[in-house]
Amino acid sequence: MSSEKKQKEKMFSGIYTPSVTIIDQSGNIDYESMTKHVNNLIDAGINGILFFGSIGEFFSFSPTEKADFLRYISAETAGRVKVLAGIGAAGMKEVLDNASAAEKAGVDGVVCLPPFYFGHSAGRAHDFYGCLCSHTNLPIMLYNFPERTGADLTPELVAELAAKHKNIVGIKDTVDSQSHARRIVSLVKQVRPDFSVLSGFDEYYLGNRICGGDGVLSGLTNIIPEVFVRMHRAYNQGNYAVCQNALAEIMRVASLYEIGDLFISGIKEGVRVRGISCSSAMRAPATELTEKEKAEVAAVLAPYL
Repeated sequence: MSSEKKQKEKMFSGIYTPSVTIIDQSGNIDYESMTKHVNNLIDAGINGILFFGSIGEFFSFSPTEKADFLRYISAETAGRVKVLAGIGAAGMKEVLDNASAAEKAGVDGVVCLPPFYFGHSAGRAHDFYGCLCSHTNLPIMLYNFPERTGADLTPELVAELAAKHKNIVGIKDTVDSQSHARRIVSLVKQVRPDFSVLSGFDEYYLGNRICGGDGVLSGLTNIIPEVFVRMHRAYNQGNYAVCQNALAEIMRVASLYEIGDLFISGIKEGVRVRGISCSSAMRAPATELTEKEKAEVAAVLAPYL
């Protein structure tokens, strides 16, 4: 069976964008600019979009703002691309309420952080995800980001959760270690061959696929989606020279993460520089880039302008 056919059999595989959430100067979600951004991503050929993930500043928007936007964007995309909703929150009730709102909005799945701030034990993670699985019929993607949550969804724990809950269908693994995702793939696919393992790091696409993973859910796809799509299609076709060249481009653009106080502002500015006439502002306490930093972003992206 070809690599491309195997990828199509997975619920979530390929190139996924954790979309920025563009706001206007009053701090409200800019629906017009978001629509343009989403359509640009779809036209580039990506496989899906996550709204209100980390780069989408889930922590800055109220449940009502999220629910309203998800209803709008689900209708706007009209089945042209997979739509995922980030439902992470500090309290269980808000997580469940977010899941209910996402389901009503008609999204294709939800992405959920484990309990954070205090971290989690394996037992508490089982209780948490068990409660979520009982609450929603939507497919659930785990979100492992130990640098922010304070605890790791270990490969062993991921395999246990996948074996126990059929509606847990994948993971975004944001761990800066290729071996972590490799170990998840090795353990989880023994019990769930259909389970999707996506890397949260842009540069790890090739390593992820080589070890048996399924793609990326990573920030630079907001800015250069066409490069990721080119790499993904080339990998599925066995054209590894094209993959190598695309990866070299991605690694160069990854310097954007080092610009500014919070990397999200650099990603937002990159979206603006690439052609969306919008603000790159963030809600306080985060701050927009300085003019000098904006010039640095433009310099990185000069080959694409």
